Amino acid sequence: MLDNLPAVERKISTVLGIRPECFITHPAELAVLNSMSPGELEKFAIDHGWNVVSRIGGRQIEFYNDAAARLALEES
Repeated sequence: MLDNLPAVERKISTVLGIRPECFITHPAELAVLNSMSPGELEKFAIDHGWNVVSRIGGRQIEFYNDAAARLALEES
């Protein structure tokens, strides 16, 4: 599943470049993200300057731009 992670990452990045949030609801994309532990998913988001929230019993994962995470990335 993680072989498809770069494609999901590009989609999230592209959407967050246009809108303040990205909702992942497609089953194939959710499968890639759900194959990660909650800690891995949070680290994935923080490493890209995003915030992540799981909703609707795991049927939707939301990503948001996180200004604090972006500042931390720029400082390191």
